[in-house]
Amino acid sequence: MGNPLRVSIFLVLCIFTQSSAPGQSLEPELIGRRSRAVETKKSLQETETRFLLFKDETNKRCQIRLNHPDTLRECGFNSSLPLVMIIHGWSVDGMLESWIWQMAAALKSRPAQPVNVGVADWITLAHRHYAIAVRNTRIVGQEVAALIRWLEESVQLSRSNVHLIGYSLGAHVSGFAGSYIGGRHKIGRITGLDAAGPLFEGTSPSDRLSPDDANFVDAIHTFTREHMGLSVGIKQPVAHYDFYPNGGSFQPGCHFIELYKHIAQHGLNAIAQTIKCAHERSVHLFIDSLLHDHMQSTAYQCSDMDSFSQGLCLSCKKGRCNKLGYHVRQERQSKSKTLFLVTRAQSPFRVYHYQFKIQFINQIEKPVEPTFTMSLLGTKEEVKKIPITLGEGIISNKTYSFLITLDLDIGELIMIKFKWENSAVWANVWNTVQTIIPWGTEPRYSGLVLKTIRVKAGETQQRMTFCSENMDDLQLHPTQEKIFVKCEVNSKISKQKIR
Repeated sequence: MGNPLRVSIFLVLCIFTQSSAPGQSLEPELIGRRSRAVETKKSLQETETRFLLFKDETNKRCQIRLNHPDTLRECGFNSSLPLVMIIHGWSVDGMLESWIWQMAAALKSRPAQPVNVGVADWITLAHRHYAIAVRNTRIVGQEVAALIRWLEESVQLSRSNVHLIGYSLGAHVSGFAGSYIGGRHKIGRITGLDAAGPLFEGTSPSDRLSPDDANFVDAIHTFTREHMGLSVGIKQPVAHYDFYPNGGSFQPGCHFIELYKHIAQHGLNAIAQTIKCAHERSVHLFIDSLLHDHMQSTAYQCSDMDSFSQGLCLSCKKGRCNKLGYHVRQERQSKSKTLFLVTRAQSPFRVYHYQFKIQFINQIEKPVEPTFTMSLLGTKEEVKKIPITLGEGIISNKTYSFLITLDLDIGELIMIKFKWENSAVWANVWNTVQTIIPWGTEPRYSGLVLKTIRVKAGETQQRMTFCSENMDDLQLHPTQEKIFVKCEVNSKISKQKIR
């Protein structure tokens, strides 16, 4: 990443942390805020937060006012249905963002699962210096909690039927609402969409979104890449299930290479828009899960993205995988589970994950670093010339594991075409080997031998083994393509399960 880009990132993060004005100190305001909020629970009559209810799919909005039951009737609130409340984050321009209406429409477009859809509009408290907006998250959390308690008392809405969806700072607002609400029972669910990182990363669970704030908490992390020790989205786990699409640090399609073009068109606002792409991807992944019931993205529990990229974590045993987004399987865990997945750059975001395990026998003395491609033929589709990067030289008798993702459903995999792509270097090496080795009448070998390819499909959990179509010629040479078909292997090999 070049220096101009680092400067751009630094500028944006300076915006996030602009709390250095004389006399503005964050910490004294935060200390004891929770206790003061609890003390004022009963006295809260009006809120600075506007609570809007969406009346239908046309996004017509109606304001619900705390302690005004007539507004519930006017807005058509149905106490027999769950309440899903969307809570936005910090605001740069003082305007509610368009994704809010997109998410509301997606939630309202599900007649089989009707819900009340509301928005906590705290724009007057969010359109401040970042550090002040952080302080205000506790105030808004208190007001959201007050609304839920009032709905419990006035129309007997159970708090277990409340789902708060918070983006950026809104994720921490949701957490504070869950902790401030008091009583024996918790809010049903909180979803944190790339919860804000600055001034929250590394803090105690009581000072941010945490698994204790609801019966079930899920979080999607999409922009955790650190610059100058800060990241826009929080990196640490904050939920029962923490999802890290594409590793969580950055997202496909949010390329900084387009930044300079955007600056020419939109000025410095382009910087914020470029940063916003990865941060807001969490929102669009969630909306995607609402709009594409038949294309739900599966994530897999793993220790880190490096292990996941080797295909080592595609297991669904003992609850080790889960659906990303609205349809997540809600299971409370004593310890946060971190899950990873790969996504496309645009909706629908789902991809199909495969682990490939290949054992090479290198009959050239030195490590080999060739380029391979694979073509995959399934019962539905064929994908051609997928580049394979092993990341290290091939040495004798070593098994290599790697992850391949496909944008389309090819059906059941039935054939693999594996090719050693030509290069000037390896053509010369191969020609030299052919020249200097005195070939006799008996077979002599120099090159790579590849007998079997083992595959695991993450989405179906199916395990398959593919053998060379021609078992009499197992050698692979530069420019050569070998065909592998499904086969049965002996019991010893079949017991070597793909992790």
